[in-house]
Amino acid sequence: MLVSAWLACPLLAWALEPEVQAAKDEGMRLYGLGISGEIIPYLEPAAEAGDVEAMYYLGEVHRLRHMGLTEEAMEWYLQAAEQGDPYAMLRLFQGGACGAGDECPEDAEGWREKAQAETLPKAEEGDTEAMLALNDIYRALDEDGEAQDWLEKAAEQGNPEAQTRLGKYILDGQGWYFLESRRLEAAAEWFRKAAEQGYVPAMDRLAATLSNLERYKDAWEWTVKSSEGGDLNGRKWLANCYLNPDDAPRCNTEKKPVIGWAILYAINEEVGGPSSERSMRLRRDQVTDEQREEAKSIADEWLHKQPPLSNFPPRFGF
Repeated sequence: MLVSAWLACPLLAWALEPEVQAAKDEGMRLYGLGISGEIIPYLEPAAEAGDVEAMYYLGEVHRLRHMGLTEEAMEWYLQAAEQGDPYAMLRLFQGGACGAGDECPEDAEGWREKAQAETLPKAEEGDTEAMLALNDIYRALDEDGEAQDWLEKAAEQGNPEAQTRLGKYILDGQGWYFLESRRLEAAAEWFRKAAEQGYVPAMDRLAATLSNLERYKDAWEWTVKSSEGGDLNGRKWLANCYLNPDDAPRCNTEKKPVIGWAILYAINEEVGGPSSERSMRLRRDQVTDEQREEAKSIADEWLHKQPPLSNFPPRFGF
């Protein structure tokens, strides 16, 4: 569950031509891994066909590549904003589109105000995705209390992304807890609610929090589930624990060096980059030459598993 789907028009979503949808899926896969340079040609056909989600993420790619609101980013954000995407409106506000590009909404004081005006009625009608968006909108309006209220409402009504965000806020110091263990328990409760709904980003956080609570058996079970859900960090934990279970108490498993190296090898083949190469270099001495060869023979079992590997970046991150 990488992104929220409530903003995209359902008609346009299912109406995409199969090859356009496949290209969009590949673009979103690459975005989930942080591979931004190759994404644009995959998302453009869907955006040009009217897919709001593709429009927004094209804006994100251009913004992140150039560390600011470029003309290309603004163009795609504006198109997404016209279709009611509040996150695109917030990006236009953050980038100073009204001043820098003289692109202001005609029916509101500014982009954050327009986002609030269009999203609040949906939230009041019970739309938990709109409630979640209001958390970001009210923070942009410097109304942190209102932002927190809407986040809690979304979490209490079962929105897994809101539950995960609330758990993270608790870990970051929100709320009063006399004991650190109580804080961890409170965060773990929200992470578990989201994880049990199949929300993968919550699974890895739950595993880490349970490990801090010294509940290592449960932590390991959620580590395995996060890997199965495609969480890249969870998959790396799986590999490292199989290679050397003594590395961390969270590794509540037997040593399986061949499988561990096979997983690392598959990650490097699928994702690549300095991080995975460094992981293999640092752990190379933990397996013999024979084990490495055996691992290569079974690595295909871990390559391109479904769902695809992802870092699950937030829709409205940095």
